[in-house]
Amino acid sequence: MRKFITHSGTAVPLPIENIDTDQIIPARFLKSTDKKGFGENLFRDWRYEIDGEQKPDFILNQDTYSGEILVAGTNFGCGSSREHAAWALADYGFKAVISSFFADIFKGNALNNGLLPITVSKEFLADVFAAMEQDPKVSFTIDLENQTLSVGKDLQTSFEIDPYKKMCLMKGYDDIDYLVSNKDKIEAFERTRSHS
Repeated sequence: MRKFITHSGTAVPLPIENIDTDQIIPARFLKSTDKKGFGENLFRDWRYEIDGEQKPDFILNQDTYSGEILVAGTNFGCGSSREHAAWALADYGFKAVISSFFADIFKGNALNNGLLPITVSKEFLADVFAAMEQDPKVSFTIDLENQTLSVGKDLQTSFEIDPYKKMCLMKGYDDIDYLVSNKDKIEAFERTRSHS
């Protein structure tokens, strides 16, 4: 996984509540076990017509907003527990998703795949959407080490994250990478055990 320590840039607003995993990546695209290639079908039914033409009114098909941060309405990632939703967002190029509430399984899947879910208050989220409407190029800064999110000059908040998942993101580890990084300690511990 790629390391995540800090990120600065612009963001894409998607102020829709209760976006479920089938809207993020429709079930008909879940035939692969490889994480790559899912980004092209992210929000497929919202982005494209049946004939494959882009829908011009969908935010990802417009030039107004761009960036590696998605700002979404509350209850993002609800519905079925497909890990492919996190894969699709990461493969598309998003590094973080900001919302006032995430479904627990989606949140875990995101963290396991190097995608940072940042939970903010409903009031802060409303202020972020307002700032983006006023200035589509407003700058976001995520500081994972200090667990802060800044938007423009006036908006700043802190966010919570599991300490283990924070460490994994900052080192670019998934759970297997973390175990491998402790191989010497594991082997030393095993040598101290009696094998009778």
